[in-house]
Amino acid sequence: MTAAERRDQLIDVARRCFADKGFDGTSIEEIAARAGVSKPIIYEHFGGKEGLYAVVVDREVNTLLRALRVSLTDPNAGSRRLIEVSALALLDYIESCPEGFQIIMRDSSEFGGSGFASILNDVIVRVEGLLIPRFEDRGFDPKAVPLIAQALTGLVAMTGQWWLDNPEFTKEEVASHLVNLAWNGMHHLDQGFPKG
Repeated sequence: MTAAERRDQLIDVARRCFADKGFDGTSIEEIAARAGVSKPIIYEHFGGKEGLYAVVVDREVNTLLRALRVSLTDPNAGSRRLIEVSALALLDYIESCPEGFQIIMRDSSEFGGSGFASILNDVIVRVEGLLIPRFEDRGFDPKAVPLIAQALTGLVAMTGQWWLDNPEFTKEEVASHLVNLAWNGMHHLDQGFPKG
């Protein structure tokens, strides 16, 4: 194998190990054994388990962020459609990369990876930008937008985690239920609530 091929192989093997057992439950010895290499090869490529984990997380984060950014940039999509395509983008990633989703759902920021919280923050900022004009048009106080954006994003992310363990629903069904709840719940917000 070339050095690049070996590096990719180690990342793939480590990805499966980290998805199965998490960072703490995975050892360099296990990764090396599964890859059929000696431990020094891993140290040579990544400097250690932390470096390898950071690379794995970074790849997963970038894959998911690309999908979410594309879904949030459709200039012709209305607010309801943006919620739907964002939910579907996350569910598509969960369906096609369940191991990667398991990895980034864990708190990986301490190892140099961006982590799921970073992805959510990126999405939340975009959702806020979409909601502010809608709130202003309806006479709502825009200072509530960060809270609503956080709630919508968390709704989709946490439901995605649940769906991974409960695949009896199709992703289209899950997205439809999420959009129905989010859209109809937001559509009928009470302008006078909460008081005070």
